[in-house]
Amino acid sequence: MSSEEKIRGFILENYLFTDDQSELNNDDSFLDQGILDSTGILEIIFFVEDEFGIKIKDDEMIPDNLDSVNKIVAFIERKQQE
Repeated sequence: MSSEEKIRGFILENYLFTDDQSELNNDDSFLDQGILDSTGILEIIFFVEDEFGIKIKDDEMIPDNLDSVNKIVAFIERKQQE
């Protein structure tokens, strides 16, 4: 399963309560669309750290890294190259 599939699946199951892939576009802003709140962002951080074996620093916890499926996937790829 790809990073994108894992992130999409996590969001769909835990926040949109569906398995309908059409409910979420990869560029949808989690914050602007009300999909996640601050607690949800923390849960995403814990999921990403656990699932992908990376450590997210405090200064990396910004919307540019975590506000959509595509942004999270790109962030994971950058972190894995470090």
